[in-house]
Amino acid sequence: MTDGVLALGTAVLCASGCVWYLPAVADVRAGADRPRSQRSAAVACLITWGTLAAVGVLLLTPMPWTGTAATAAAGLAAAAAVRVRARLQRGREQREESRRWAALGTRAPAVPGPRRASRVFVACAVSGLFLTAMAAATVLLVVGPTA
Repeated sequence: MTDGVLALGTAVLCASGCVWYLPAVADVRAGADRPRSQRSAAVACLITWGTLAAVGVLLLTPMPWTGTAATAAAGLAAAAAVRVRARLQRGREQREESRRWAALGTRAPAVPGPRRASRVFVACAVSGLFLTAMAAATVLLVVGPTA
């Protein structure tokens, strides 16, 4: 498969990903109207989709596969770091909200969180994609570009 076909597939994937990155843009633009954790999670989403777009552009350049893979790995690592930070912020926000409700002398209203099954699925999917990407990058580094 040529790089042009891969770049076209990446462009189509980026276009179809608007259902994720357009709401993320709205969350970031909302500023203080959204919790800090939600804005951080939106930034992680934007970093991920931006990385995919950058990889699509790099596929059209004469850059070797190792450079493209390194760009993808760096972008995904940055997105993962921001997402972890957002998750930690969410925990702090929930604890602070619980303290506020306790100070009022009542319990906080129950807000349903994500079901365990969906979290397990996301964790398995992300882990699988990460391991596949690392295996591909390792093969490319060991074998080198064949073209």
